[in-house]
Amino acid sequence: MAEAAKWYVVHTYSGYENTVKATIEKTVQSRQLQNQIITVNIPQETVTEITDSGVSKTYDRKLYPGYVFVKMVYSDDTWHVIRNVRGVAGFVGASGNDPFPLTDDEVYEMGVEKREIVVNYAVGDTVRILDGPLSSFTGVVEAMEVDKNSVSVIVSMFGRETPVEFELDQVELISQ
Repeated sequence: MAEAAKWYVVHTYSGYENTVKATIEKTVQSRQLQNQIITVNIPQETVTEITDSGVSKTYDRKLYPGYVFVKMVYSDDTWHVIRNVRGVAGFVGASGNDPFPLTDDEVYEMGVEKREIVVNYAVGDTVRILDGPLSSFTGVVEAMEVDKNSVSVIVSMFGRETPVEFELDQVELISQ
């Protein structure tokens, strides 16, 4: 049943995101709905600010204030569970009563769920470009930023070495 689960966006009253999340999770436990409401998420980023006095302060900031993301199997029961939580204004994208789920691409772009990409190359390795206008070119990995899904490759074009940015899965290691 969990295979049919999709991500939905729940609009909450201002400042109620954590309360809504906790209430949904508590309801899921008490009603044994773990196979219908899979995950409740509030996307956040860690921010470090340096004050005028030079003191650094780190805190978590909500990426989408006023919204909670719920991965669930949509049904009348799950709709009622979510809709009747104190602080919930409704589902986003609802036509009538039925909300539209997010697409997989939207989920990843919004940072709700992360794709795990395992790479078998490192800085200094020779790689082949798999995608885009430079496909089948080879180059040397100059830098990698796994958390940003990016790799910088030095490619030789027209007798010049040029750094080019790619997504991690757009290049592959050339076996030595």
